[in-house]
Amino acid sequence: MNRSARVFTSLLLALVLGVLAVPVGFHYGPQVAELVTGPPPQVEPEIPVIQQTPDDVAAPTLVSQLDAQAPVPVPDVLAPLLAAALEVSGGTPVTGVVLDALTGEVLFDRGGGELQLPASNIKILTATAALAKLDPNQRLATSVLTGGAGGEGVLVLRGGGDVLLGSGESDAGSVIGHAGLATLARETAAELDGDSPYRLVIDDSLFVGDVLNPSWQPGDVQAGEIAPIYPLAINSSWTDESKQSGARAADAALAAATVFREALLAAGVQVEEGIERQVAGEDAEEVASVESATVEALVEHMLRTSDNYLAEVLARLAAEASGRPASFGGGLETIAEVITGLEVQTEEMVLGDASGLSPRNRISPRQLSDVVRTLLRSDNRALRHVLHGLPVASLSGTLADRYNDDDAPTFAGAGLVRAKTGTLNAVTALSGHVVSVDGRLLVFSFIASGLDGTTEPARAAVDRAAAVLATCGCR
Repeated sequence: MNRSARVFTSLLLALVLGVLAVPVGFHYGPQVAELVTGPPPQVEPEIPVIQQTPDDVAAPTLVSQLDAQAPVPVPDVLAPLLAAALEVSGGTPVTGVVLDALTGEVLFDRGGGELQLPASNIKILTATAALAKLDPNQRLATSVLTGGAGGEGVLVLRGGGDVLLGSGESDAGSVIGHAGLATLARETAAELDGDSPYRLVIDDSLFVGDVLNPSWQPGDVQAGEIAPIYPLAINSSWTDESKQSGARAADAALAAATVFREALLAAGVQVEEGIERQVAGEDAEEVASVESATVEALVEHMLRTSDNYLAEVLARLAAEASGRPASFGGGLETIAEVITGLEVQTEEMVLGDASGLSPRNRISPRQLSDVVRTLLRSDNRALRHVLHGLPVASLSGTLADRYNDDDAPTFAGAGLVRAKTGTLNAVTALSGHVVSVDGRLLVFSFIASGLDGTTEPARAAVDRAAAVLATCGCR
């Protein structure tokens, strides 16, 4: 299957997620028939549309729901195939659960009830809480105010939760840099009167409490996996704005304000040296503002790229929207409330953070698969964006570089497996869904924790297992 075919198959999957429907008929250009003598050609077995590799992409002419009568894999047939796929040298156990999305029948269970470190699979819960509590079409404003308690001659840069700011002009076609500080500075300059120098202050009071989660490992902070959490930042606080790796700013709000000050100077506004923190008064007047991409776009970006910083910010915004403090604790309480409201069994589940870095997190493969299945069956259209944000094997996000080897058994899952990845030093996880060769929608969660040395063998194992689900009718 070439890359364009995988893209096409992925588009079909998007239809499954959007309306639980797939195209079952296509219009192709007419072919010139040749006179053929002899016996009629052999009729090839019919392949479900969701797994077809077309020679040409044409618009679907008919849309039908997934067949509720599509064959369900037989557990006794599926189990040995998954057991073989999940085999890891050294005997590292990989736990997992596979569910039939329609009925909830457990098709495979190997330690599925065991609480594990889920790594970034916890972001599925964070995304669900964010979309349950926030308007998916909401945009987060970064604004400049003047007057009020700050007095005349003070410009207040107020953060509204947008941590994907860009330093340049706003880019309406991008999620990162959708709101640009250069644009904000230019629009601010156009509204100011007088040539007197201004004093710039930051209002980052939207978030409260600790800026660093006490359970995070110092090494993760030093390595740039995470940083102190503030309600405004340039590209999730990466010091190199063009990358999503390397060092992060220790004070993302101050770093953004420093860039904004330079942009004001470039726009002709005189600004004193030094930047302080100050809460804008209720009577402060807005001078200018820029807005982020929509919340739904932010959530999908967070899932695809596994952005730790953005995950923590979204949890705090969900807490604030639910009337709780926009703190670590408020965010975790909100996630717990939302997941419990989905009627997922949350007994013994432990949430340590919203990004998956905390060693306190504990969740079972069964609980993760139950969440994914609930999202697939939910009538809440907002929650569907969690599913849209899941990376697609070989095509997008953190799965773009996996399932690419056409000589490996995992290649069979390219374009078909849609799942959230998770990796820590001793953990690998994969939770999501796939449509089988028989057109049956399956949900899965595989987790290997307590790994010694490298995660690569276990990662290959969970990828093989998901590919088995895509290709095995198992009847």
